[in-house]
Amino acid sequence: MAGNPETNAAASEKPATETSPGALGLLKRLGPGLVTGAADDDPSGIATYSQVGAQFGFGLAWTMLFSLPLMVVIQEIAARIGSVTGHGIAQNLRRHYSPWLLRVAVTLLLVANVINLGADLGAMGAALGLLIGGPELFYTLIFGIICILLETFMSYARYAAVLKWATLCLFAYVAVVFAAHVHWSAALYGTFVPHFVFDAGHAMALVAVLGTTISPYLFFWQAGQEVEEQHRRHVKPLCVAPRDAGPELARIRADTAVGMGFSNAIAICIIFATAATLNAHGVTQINTSSQAAEALRPVAGVFTFALFAAGIIATGMLAVPVLAGSAAYAISELFRWTEGLERRPREAKAFYATIAAATLAGVALNFTPLDPIKALYWSAVVNGVLAAPLMAIMTTIAMNKRIMGRLTLSRPMFVLGWLATIVMALATVAFFVL
Repeated sequence: MAGNPETNAAASEKPATETSPGALGLLKRLGPGLVTGAADDDPSGIATYSQVGAQFGFGLAWTMLFSLPLMVVIQEIAARIGSVTGHGIAQNLRRHYSPWLLRVAVTLLLVANVINLGADLGAMGAALGLLIGGPELFYTLIFGIICILLETFMSYARYAAVLKWATLCLFAYVAVVFAAHVHWSAALYGTFVPHFVFDAGHAMALVAVLGTTISPYLFFWQAGQEVEEQHRRHVKPLCVAPRDAGPELARIRADTAVGMGFSNAIAICIIFATAATLNAHGVTQINTSSQAAEALRPVAGVFTFALFAAGIIATGMLAVPVLAGSAAYAISELFRWTEGLERRPREAKAFYATIAAATLAGVALNFTPLDPIKALYWSAVVNGVLAAPLMAIMTTIAMNKRIMGRLTLSRPMFVLGWLATIVMALATVAFFVL
């Protein structure tokens, strides 16, 4: 990156976490990007990937490779903004843009997150009901309370470690693939050779994949987590300490690439598993992740069904705190409240109250007559309305020397950032037109 400190700061002292050898050292260097990527495979996302596999077989597996560079670049931009400025997305909006823009963005984010929370918690309760029987709504409430307690009362260092290790739960879907007897030549062909039919069904599937993989709550979460990491490590924002930019931005790039790559690899596994089982047996319509799990039981066996259902619960336990946390970061930055998971509850009462309120609001949605499928549809609409404009603003912020100093985006990142924004804008238009 010409003229950028990240290319000439290789000699700066590396953080202690970067000196550990082997796989354990790599895992220590990973953090916000890995957790963000794993949280992208939430129960709502699992439902989308299951539907793609059930409806189109292996034919749209290539969409995960197509979306990967777009995900990586936009999440890296979000992370860089947090790391360079020392502030989250909402606070940068408040500092540099009109207040009405911030209020609209935060309101849309909160609405979408609460609906997603309701869908994810409901899916977790339904999955546990499938596994052991019993009252699904009660399970939904218990999962919500557990997530609130863990996020509120566990120390940030321990909680961040728990979230990082919780990403391993996604390997349940790798196991599902190997239990599903996948036709590998067809699967690999569908992954690496794009095939697209220009009809409403394929177009809606592409829009759903993009909307599921590139979600505004992930932008707010990863930027906020980079700020949290600075506080935890007692380091300054990169705009204040640009000499540290080389190793730090390299860590962010690797962390984000691994996290998004991991996310899409698991999504491909879900598409493979449902294509090899549900699609192969004529089951082509799936509305929820729990329906996908239930449909697997008669065609793929109890073991595959149980793995899939257990994965829904585990991914929900990872995604629910991210959804609630991203809402809390945005709301706190809007009202200038003390924020941060590294804060104790008594130091950031409003921040933790927002986490609890958003989670319980999601739980409450499951006790209303609201159709969860329609709720997810409107959540996708809200995310679509918010995503492209927010991506454009983030890319603009990341190129503003007054905000980022010398640490603005390189030309390739700038081009990819705008490409991702244009693709998301076109997907949003298609969502409304189709």
